[in-house]
Formats: sequence, C-alpha cells, structure tokens
Amino acid sequence: MVPLDANNRALVGAGLRRLRNGRGCPGLRALIEVSGREEGRLSAADIGFAIAPRLNAAGRLEDMALGIECLLCDDAARAREIAALLHGINAERQGVQQQMTDEAEAALARIVADDAPPPALCLFDPEWHPGVVGLVASKMKERLHRPAVAFAPAEPGADSLRGSARSIPGFHIRDALAAVDAAHPGLIGKFGGHAMAAGLSLQLDDLEAFRTAFVAQAEAMLDEGLLQAEILSDGELRPQEFDRFHAEALRDGGPWGQGFPEPLFDGEFEVLDWRVVGERHLKLSLRSEGRREPLNAIHFGGWDGERPAPRSRLAYRLQPDDWRGGGAIQLVVVHREPA
Repeated sequence: MVPLDANNRALVGAGLRRLRNGRGCPGLRALIEVSGREEGRLSAADIGFAIAPRLNAAGRLEDMALGIECLLCDDAARAREIAALLHGINAERQGVQQQMTDEAEAALARIVADDAPPPALCLFDPEWHPGVVGLVASKMKERLHRPAVAFAPAEPGADSLRGSARSIPGFHIRDALAAVDAAHPGLIGKFGGHAMAAGLSLQLDDLEAFRTAFVAQAEAMLDEGLLQAEILSDGELRPQEFDRFHAEALRDGGPWGQGFPEPLFDGEFEVLDWRVVGERHLKLSLRSEGRREPLNAIHFGGWDGERPAPRSRLAYRLQPDDWRGGGAIQLVVVHREPA
C-alpha cells in the first residue's frame, strides 16, 4: 500500500522482471503456480490480488509463520506443499470474509433504511473473526464512501475487541482515533496506523461510547464534499483504440499502484447482452459508437440484482483478455450507471 514513487516503481519493476524470467525464489514461484497466474506475464495486480492474499491468509486465520516459511524455503517440492496449504487457507478466508461481508451489508441496510447514512460507520458482531475485520471495514468503506471500523472479539467469547479501520481521502483515520483518545481518556485500549488504515483495541462495554465519539469526530472533520465518492477519468477512448496494441501498452506501462494508478477511462455504451457469473460478477457485451465489433466487459462484484440499463455510462480499464488469447481485449468496469 506504499506509494509507488520513482524509487518504489524501480524496485517493483525490477522484481517483476526477475519473476517473469523465472528467477523468483521457490516459494514465490509455487504461489504463482497455485494461484493460476502465468509467470511470464506477471503484473503488479497479480501480486496484489493473487500472491499477497495467499501469504496474508495464514496470518489472518492461523499462523503467519507458514507464509514466512514459504518465502524462505529453498526446496521446490516443499514450497509447492506450503503453497497448496496457503491456497486452501485463502479459500477458507474468502468464505469467512464473504459471510462477514454479507452480515455487514445486512447491518448497513438496517442503518440506512429510513435515513441517510452517518458520516462514519462502526460495526460489530460477536461471531466475526478478528483476522478478517479489516477486509470487512474496507468493503463497507467502499460501499458507502464513509470511514468504517469493524470489530470482532479478540478471542472467541472475549469481552476485549479488536478493531480495524479504513478511511476515505481527506479523513486521517489515525489522527481521528488520537482525537477520540484525547477527548475520552481510557476509552481506547491501544491504537495505531496511518491516514487510510488503523487498528485498535476496545472493551465490549465501551463499544457504544466509542461509536458515539467516533461518529462525532467524523462530523467535526468531514464536510459534505468529502463524503461524495469521486472517480477521476483519463477521458474517452476512440473506437480504433480498443485493440490489443493499446491494451498491452497500458499493461506494460506499469507497475501501477498507490500514487501511480492504472489509467481509467469512461464512456457511454449500448448493453447488447449480460449475464451473472460467480454469483456476484457481471459479464457484459457492449457496443461502442463507431465500432462494429462488440466489446467484452467484466464488472467484478457488479451484480446488484437489477438489470443493467440499455445504455450505460462506464468507468473502466482496458486490458488484454489472456483467457481468450489472440487479439482479445476486455473492459474491466469499476463503475456503472445509466447513461
């Protein structure tokens, strides 16, 4: 999550080149294999969304030593064994996360049923896993564009809670917790973090007092403009730019990441066909003005239970579609609304 300044981009770029050339350590090569990625085309996104979650899953649900052993392992056979274990733990983590996220979504629906959402969110469930609350807080932050804290018992049945917070631009979450701590000494057990993420401990009996203080602090620090999500676009692509050449140029122009985001485009499209895949994702066939051939698109997590509008405005990234191969491309949609 550190910014990809010039030095960090050089380091990440050099590391990716080594991995693409098969010069990674046995543990990383095993994780690339078990995650179904192609070593020769590895990207920073593959590291962030496929490799790292498998390493992190061990620390979230069991013991982080397993991930460390995988990285330090010199034996390829043993590395594949550990990678397979991490892959299984990550699948378990995904199941736990999905259940917790569904429960959090239900809680949010109750919160906003009759009123506008508060400026900050504070959620707790006695059955939640403390190693996954950060992922839930992140989902809730994205869902309503509000700072969010999710709590779980530090141990099953314990009165001590472990919380994880995620924030939005303009709201320094660590400073907000420091302000709450200064105004209410002893309310928070301990805390730490940075502008966009933080962790804290709390006693169950103090949860409501913390929720009240945290929401009040958000009201003091946030104005209405900061509570409106904003998507910055690099503009529209011309019909002839929807091709493999531009898709590969965009992919290879990375590594992309914090402070150096992958180019994002927007435009209006006719929705020719659509279907739900994997229960939550939306697969779309689109027509762009000035282009005869339809475009394939995927909106991860985009199924909201409603049929897409016949004409939709999309914010998207252009990427090669290596699944189809050849000259295939796809639009990876990050936002969709009726045109």
